[in-house]
Amino acid sequence: MSVGLTRHGAIAVVTFSAPPLNLYSLELHDAFDAVLDEVEADLPRALLVRAEGKVVSGGVDVAQFRARESEEATKELYDRMLELPERIARLDVPTFFAAHGLTLTWALEVALACDIVLASEKASFGLVERVIGLTPTMGGTQRLAARAGVGRAKQVVFTGATFDAATFERWNVVNQVLPVDGFDEAVLEVVEQVAVGPTQAFGAAKRILREYEAGGVPAAIERTTQIASELFRTEDLRHGMASFLADGPGRATFTGR
Repeated sequence: MSVGLTRHGAIAVVTFSAPPLNLYSLELHDAFDAVLDEVEADLPRALLVRAEGKVVSGGVDVAQFRARESEEATKELYDRMLELPERIARLDVPTFFAAHGLTLTWALEVALACDIVLASEKASFGLVERVIGLTPTMGGTQRLAARAGVGRAKQVVFTGATFDAATFERWNVVNQVLPVDGFDEAVLEVVEQVAVGPTQAFGAAKRILREYEAGGVPAAIERTTQIASELFRTEDLRHGMASFLADGPGRATFTGR
């Protein structure tokens, strides 16, 4: 079992591996935390989360649920599990999740906490907690509703079915479906296109959208000008405006500062 961190230029790549099914466990979560500490200590311009193995994840180690002997202990476990997608969602850099195969329960919930979900043509997805009499506990239900609507979220959770990448793309859950052949390379190309952009401006956009998610359009409007004006201090905005005036649009290069 491992969670590793590699860097491809400005991109941080977090890869998890817990053969054979990449099941969630508290040990895997601890390993994620250690890697995310490194990410936060030296923020990249984009983060990619991906898995090794035939599947992205077959779900959760149910024995960890079964071992809880009280409602209070169970809630402590669920609170701990929720910390992982929430931590990723709080990052102020663009975040991507690459799904190359079967992506169930916790892995889908982590994917939904990322900004952009990229899937191979053979990927499939599901929130299948109904098979043990549970409902998703890591924010997947509500994040799925935010992307696809409440009705679709109910359909996914109530049926416990798996859905192919094309369906999830049509429902606006997956942002882009990529070919199986060359999937990893194609993912990096997509991430690189964003990683070379004005990173702090993207972070500002994420903060505005968090206001929208919490309080709708009025809440976002209330904070938009303050958040955007803080970009005045960034090198990228100053360079971007100077480049636009001198050379026209699309010629600026950004450093993320």
